[in-house]
Amino acid sequence: MNFGDTGFADFDLELEEFEVKKTRKWDRVWRISEGGSIGVSPLFYEGKIYFGCMDHNIYCIDAESGKEIWRFRTNDRILVSSPVENDGVVYNGSYDGYMYALDAGTGKEVWRFKTGDTIASTAAIYGDKIYFGSNDGFVYCLKLKDGSPVWRFKTGDHVACAPTAHEGRLYIGSFDSNLYCLDAETGEERWRFRTGAEIFNEVSFNIRNGVIYCPSFDNNLYAIEVKNGKEKWRKRLGKYGIAAPPFLHKETLFQSCQDGILYALDLEGKEKWRFQTKDVGVILRASVFNEKIYFGSEDGNFYCLSMDGKEIWRFRAGASIFCYRPVFHEKKIYFGSYDCHLYCIKSGNGEMIWKFATSSMVHSRLPPVDEAFEVVVKKTKEKEEEREEKYDAGEAGRAEIESEYSVKSEYSFRSEYKQEGEYR
Repeated sequence: MNFGDTGFADFDLELEEFEVKKTRKWDRVWRISEGGSIGVSPLFYEGKIYFGCMDHNIYCIDAESGKEIWRFRTNDRILVSSPVENDGVVYNGSYDGYMYALDAGTGKEVWRFKTGDTIASTAAIYGDKIYFGSNDGFVYCLKLKDGSPVWRFKTGDHVACAPTAHEGRLYIGSFDSNLYCLDAETGEERWRFRTGAEIFNEVSFNIRNGVIYCPSFDNNLYAIEVKNGKEKWRKRLGKYGIAAPPFLHKETLFQSCQDGILYALDLEGKEKWRFQTKDVGVILRASVFNEKIYFGSEDGNFYCLSMDGKEIWRFRAGASIFCYRPVFHEKKIYFGSYDCHLYCIKSGNGEMIWKFATSSMVHSRLPPVDEAFEVVVKKTKEKEEEREEKYDAGEAGRAEIESEYSVKSEYSFRSEYKQEGEYR
């Protein structure tokens, strides 16, 4: 149900009589059309900006002038896989199923590695290895030098998450609802934590004091102990799932949601304040720069807030902004938009310095944010009691009613996919 078309856009859905329910697996990201839109986070390296695009290209442009230096064409769109760099080489995945290694100065291909399906995972570099996921369900570990495989680990569904390497372990989520902790050297599973829905994030997780913060499309943010995968707490936020881990600054978690709300939480999950954007839609992960909060939004605005959640200014792009990790450099901010431009603006007041146009001015299409959800009328307690008295169906009927209105936890989950690395 699309609230904008049904009159629910201005209706308070937190009223007791209504609730938003997830009706099917979230697949919005896989249905983005061709075009010139930018849906990734840029990379800054030695005075240059690197980013991928729906027009199949990986671009390198001059950060000062916005002029193109080179472009490299892949065989499909680059949806949400953002570039990473190590020792003068830029690594970027494409929907054509390849992870590419390119010379940062020239754009020449160093190597490429083919997975079994499309790639929508931003890679992580740890030591002399690179880690990323594929929609074939595997987590891959390759050698940085030549792209040769070290190991791969099988999950139960798409892997579109950015992995996080920390103290010899790799943390990565899957569309099978699990957060996995793997040995970074061998790929052996240490533990897994099961949430209630898909896990998808373009940027790495935050880890603080032995706790990792993991979002899920079950609308919960989880705080999990990294040593054993035990839950410390969970906080329910938003209505349409959470697609990015929080930004951790000092003692505050800034958690963005798919319904246009940015939450400020303490490290125990208690709310400090919230900020509502102009329209319902995805808020990208917030960043803190010079003690101000910055983030892009699906409503087409790039926001700047004070540390207590008050709006300072906003910059309006020509379409939605899906940049989870903008670049901050010398009082400038760099981010892309679905209007087919990469922007450079001033961090102090949001004034535009320049914008760079991609090869196509066709805006990529994206399904509505609420497509996998619907508004339903809750059955009140009084109606349930009336139903029981009037239609007593015996033990079997009562069991059916109980199963309909109760939710049971299933966060203890036995490993089914643990395996040795195939390439060792």
